[in-house]
Amino acid sequence: MGMCLPCLGGAVDDTVDTPDPETRRRQLAEAAERRQKETAHRGVKNPEAVERKRKKQEEIEKQAMSTSMSSSGGGLRWQVG
Repeated sequence: MGMCLPCLGGAVDDTVDTPDPETRRRQLAEAAERRQKETAHRGVKNPEAVERKRKKQEEIEKQAMSTSMSSSGGGLRWQVG
């Protein structure tokens, strides 16, 4: 039967160097960011146009909110009676 032990001379050559924790953390963050971008743009032919349209829609909603707040008075009314 064979044994699964490395030779003493070749054991040093077979080890895998792991990066320090800070480098590993940075690599994981970059990979997560890349996956998130790929998922967000999956099936979209022109992601820049989609982003512009989304920002424009947010601006329209923001203006509508500010208009409705200013037209309603936005404050308390006192009744003298």
